[in-house]
Amino acid sequence: MKHIFFDLDHTLWDFEKNSRTALEILFEELELKNNLPSFRRFHTAYRKVNAELWHLYGKGKLDKSVLRVKRFSDTFKKFDFDNKELAERMAQRYVEVSPYQTNLFPHSIETLEALKSDGYQLHIITNGFKEVQHIKLEKSQLIHFFDVILCSEEVGKNKPHKSVFIEAMKRANTTPQESIMIGDNYIADIIGAENAGIAGILFDPHNNHKEGTHEWHINSLDKIQETIPWIKNSRLK
Repeated sequence: MKHIFFDLDHTLWDFEKNSRTALEILFEELELKNNLPSFRRFHTAYRKVNAELWHLYGKGKLDKSVLRVKRFSDTFKKFDFDNKELAERMAQRYVEVSPYQTNLFPHSIETLEALKSDGYQLHIITNGFKEVQHIKLEKSQLIHFFDVILCSEEVGKNKPHKSVFIEAMKRANTTPQESIMIGDNYIADIIGAENAGIAGILFDPHNNHKEGTHEWHINSLDKIQETIPWIKNSRLK
C-alpha cells in the first residue's frame, strides 16, 4: 500500500470549529443580533439545517448554489425572520470568510509529515466545493502534502459514488490494493471507498460511532501509522 486518500472537512480541517468562527464573525458584521435572539440559538438551528441540506446535496438532490443560500434563509425562518437579500449576503460572505480559518484536528501536521517520511503518497478526496477547498488547504499549510486533490463535483457525483474513488485512483495512478481511504463519514468515505475496493479507516474523533462499527476505527489521527500494518496483513490473508 503506497497511496493514502484523505477526506478534508471533519478529518483534517476542523469544519465545526472553523465554521463557528466564521459565523461568529458574520453574526457581528451583519448585525444579526437585531433580528435573531442570540448567536447560540442561531448556530444551533443553522447546524441542523445545514446538515439536512448537505445530506440532500450528497444524494444529488440539491444544487450547490441553492444550498449556499438556503441554509441561511431556512435558518432565519426558524426565528420567523425572512430576508432573502440578507441570506444571499451572508452566503457570499461565509464563502469568503470560512475557508481562511485554520483550525486543524490534533496531530494533523505531524501525522502527514510522518506518512510522507514513510514514503506514502498522500491525496485528498472531498465533497466540498472546489473553489474553497484549495483555499483551506493553502491557508492551513496542508496543500504541499498532497499530490492529487479531487473535489467530487469535478466527477459530477458525490462520495460515496464509486466513480469518485475510481477517478481519484486514476489521477494518482494507483489501484485499490495499493490504496487506503481515511475519513469521518462512514457512508461517504468508508462504504464508498470499500465499494471501490479500497480499504477504509474510519476517523471518529468525537466517538459518534459504536465500537465495532468498522474494523479499522480510530479516534485520533496519530493512530493511522499503527493501523496501516494491520490492514496490510489482512489483505495478505
